[in-house]
Amino acid sequence: MGEGPAVVPARTGLALVVIMTGVLMAAVDTTIVVLALPDLERSLHVPLSGVVWVIISYLLVITLLATQVGRLGDMFGRVRMYEAGFIVFIVGSALCALATNEATIIVFRILQGVGGALITANSGAVIADTFPSEARGRAYGFNAVGYNLGAILGILLGGVIITYVSWRWIFWINVPTGIFAFVLALRVLHDSGERQRQRLDVVGMCTLGAGLFGILWAMTRLATTPFSADVVTALVAGVVLLVLFVLVERSRRAPMLDLSLFKIPTVSPTLLASLFQGLANFAVLFLVIMYLQGVRGLSPLHASLLLVPGYLVGGLVGPFGGRISDKIGAVWPATIGLAVEIVALFVYSRLGVGTALWVVVAAAVVNGIGSGGFFPANTSAVMKAVPASQFGIASGMLRTFANVGMVFSFAVAILVAARSIPRGLAFAIFVGTTHLSHHLAGAFTTGLHAAFYSSIGFMALAASLSATRILRRHRGAAVPVAEHGERSEGPGALLVEEPVVLVAPERPPGG
Repeated sequence: MGEGPAVVPARTGLALVVIMTGVLMAAVDTTIVVLALPDLERSLHVPLSGVVWVIISYLLVITLLATQVGRLGDMFGRVRMYEAGFIVFIVGSALCALATNEATIIVFRILQGVGGALITANSGAVIADTFPSEARGRAYGFNAVGYNLGAILGILLGGVIITYVSWRWIFWINVPTGIFAFVLALRVLHDSGERQRQRLDVVGMCTLGAGLFGILWAMTRLATTPFSADVVTALVAGVVLLVLFVLVERSRRAPMLDLSLFKIPTVSPTLLASLFQGLANFAVLFLVIMYLQGVRGLSPLHASLLLVPGYLVGGLVGPFGGRISDKIGAVWPATIGLAVEIVALFVYSRLGVGTALWVVVAAAVVNGIGSGGFFPANTSAVMKAVPASQFGIASGMLRTFANVGMVFSFAVAILVAARSIPRGLAFAIFVGTTHLSHHLAGAFTTGLHAAFYSSIGFMALAASLSATRILRRHRGAAVPVAEHGERSEGPGALLVEEPVVLVAPERPPGG
């Protein structure tokens, strides 16, 4: 299957600015909301058990919609869906700013998540359509710059806004930024990918969503209440629904997760590495902030500022890691990046009640270096492996796997941290409304160590999965294959064994 138009538009620099802006907005919204949790709790009278869903609801809807909106991009144009994401995100942000209670803030966050899904799930495909294969790694690296800059701006702007204005402005700020990005996108982005007729998998999306919700509800419930029949019921129902989801996907002509992509060498370990990296690493932000606020007594702003150098370094390393993946292939930069993140997690696992704060900064920097190497290379690996006609689906699947890891990482972090001290106190620490006495600080730090050890295990699994691609490349009778099955002799060529054919299976019209 051909790749489609390979001509690079003259204004690719502006196109990259638009794409980076979308990612930046999504990243800002993640870190800035963390800082706003105490004010949200007080202003809207949200119970501690409900505060967590202000974050989880946003991530969950992005997880469920990632492949479906990517499929919409394949059907109606990736750029068109990407631009629609800005509109939905702007509307959702404005409504969040106008929220009056727990129910409205969560519902409007879900709407905001729909916009975020349209932006994040289609951004990788838009890059794949806009840039030739030999330049995509670098483009994905600059996309990582957008994420890290967004995380930094979220911390800095969030601190200023919450301290001097109102939490509502953390959502209002998305409105002018989104309008600017949308207008610029209309001028510089153009659809060039081939349109494909697709079907949305509503049944699969509902079963997956209900299954994930049941398990997440049970896990967050356990963080605040003892084990009960309600928790058991939710866990069992969630697991059953996830099994049902797998069975449904196997029988659907247009499944939410296109299992045919797993037949392409390197796709399975790449997607699973993304899942376990998210499961291991997303919790770090919350675990470290809980340590700095609860154990060390820092304010949410001061605690978050210590993590800024890590995001800054990650943004600087991203383009470099992407450029390396363009030259030597994506496997080594991704695997080494994961190994570096393991080192950072080990440093975090040694934190104590009297550890110098510069150690936290150093660990954040090391973690930034690792993530800067992993993300652009891993994304590039998927896009080089799949047919051009399925860029949108592949980008959405990658986002789905990463977000599943992120959502459960958040829940696991709260659950594990709540083992060593009273559950309600752990939640209060997380949202920044209290800190611990010296006695409880030591016990809580022990619980955090266990959480970091579990993250090390997940990250090691991600690195192992990524390393299997190295072994695959060095097997005998390997044949250099460019993306989409064309032979290539370049240094960045993807090596797969014959007789693999990198094409998607034929589907009937509308399927």
